[in-house]
Amino acid sequence: MLTAEQLRAARALIRWEQSTVAEKAGVSVETVKRLEKMDGPLLSTKSVTIHALEAAFREAGVEFTNGGEPGVKLRRKDPV
Repeated sequence: MLTAEQLRAARALIRWEQSTVAEKAGVSVETVKRLEKMDGPLLSTKSVTIHALEAAFREAGVEFTNGGEPGVKLRRKDPV
């Protein structure tokens, strides 16, 4: 489950503006702002919105970790 903290951290990690997240995920900027103001798991958010956000970040190289403690990290780039 995606948390508000993971959403904020992922955006900061790749230095995206809220408008960029919204554009890449196909959601409104107001939705991104509302979700980032929350605390903890984004349980009251539509699953289609969560999936769109996760997909946009995955495409940018972000991985969400939800094991013992939720987090975010960048995937290693393959050597050229």
